[in-house]
Amino acid sequence: MKTIDLVYRTVFAELGQRCLDASFEAEYSTAGNFVRVPVKNRDYWYFEETQPKKTRKYVGPADDPDVAKRVEAFQKIKEDLRGRRKLVSTLTREAGLTAPDRFTGDIVEAISNAGLFRLRGVLVGTVAFQTYAGFLGVRLPGSSLQTGDVDFAQHYSVSSSVEDSLPPILDILKQVDPTFRAVPHRTDPTRVTQFESASRYKVEFLTPNRGSDEYADHASPMPALGGASAQPLRFLDFLIHEPVRTVMLHRSGVSVTVPAPERYAVHKLIVASRRRSDFNGLAKREKDVYQARLLIEALEETRRQDDLAEVFAEAWNRGPHWREAIKMGLNLLPEKHQEKILMTVKDGLSSIGVDLERFDRTEAK
Repeated sequence: MKTIDLVYRTVFAELGQRCLDASFEAEYSTAGNFVRVPVKNRDYWYFEETQPKKTRKYVGPADDPDVAKRVEAFQKIKEDLRGRRKLVSTLTREAGLTAPDRFTGDIVEAISNAGLFRLRGVLVGTVAFQTYAGFLGVRLPGSSLQTGDVDFAQHYSVSSSVEDSLPPILDILKQVDPTFRAVPHRTDPTRVTQFESASRYKVEFLTPNRGSDEYADHASPMPALGGASAQPLRFLDFLIHEPVRTVMLHRSGVSVTVPAPERYAVHKLIVASRRRSDFNGLAKREKDVYQARLLIEALEETRRQDDLAEVFAEAWNRGPHWREAIKMGLNLLPEKHQEKILMTVKDGLSSIGVDLERFDRTEAK
């Protein structure tokens, strides 16, 4: 696995900061424009959008200095948007970093613009995995994996306490593809955790399940998710604890929040051990193990074994069920990679001075 040139790592860092700045500063969608409209011998600023249909929103008098400042600030953001597009192009064409497919990028961008990451939501799954190449500064072979779905996660405690909410999720998705529909939850038909387009593309919302198993098959109400509920999942609290900010290489760049890569790697080992043995489950298990292996190798390449060891130890110390799942996940790794990955974990544990109870290479194998 190769690291990318320092120049491109610097470009990626700059792009991430500029995307984050724009996400905080933009009051209006960069897809629209301010237009000056004369009304009864006086000029007024309106904000105009043409998609999905032409709309105009009143802003204020053209001679109001506060309004003029807002228009000027917006123009700077628009100009920076063009510059950021060039940076994205440089990173994908010259540095060889992977961008998501256009439709997936549009979905994540729409959800981001609506405020999900501001409300402490986290992008998870393969789409999140695609962002790690730039974040870690390596070429990840598996980052080109395509997907027919995108998953977002949020803690219920966050959703119920932020006292804010996204606009209706279905309305946001219909702006990208009018064929999106709400899919009633299998056991709670009055709740919706998943949305699907005519092409079977799925958007799903998830939340950690740290309570009784009786909650596992019921949708959790999420006050901040614009009418959507979320599917409770085991181990998800570990995955989305202390997420990181990065940028998705789509259009002019999209500032996103994703799980820390070391947590993603360990989490994939755990969930791989719990996949069903049918065709779909085996395919997902293979992808889980593949992504975990690539990330562990990337963490070693970028000298982040200590970060990996910290979260590995955290998961290991959560109890016997977690330990068994981790050991099973390690056993699913291709034999030619097992020894190297176990050594990476052991070296990291030694570096941080942690000796895990009942863990050594022979037992893990």
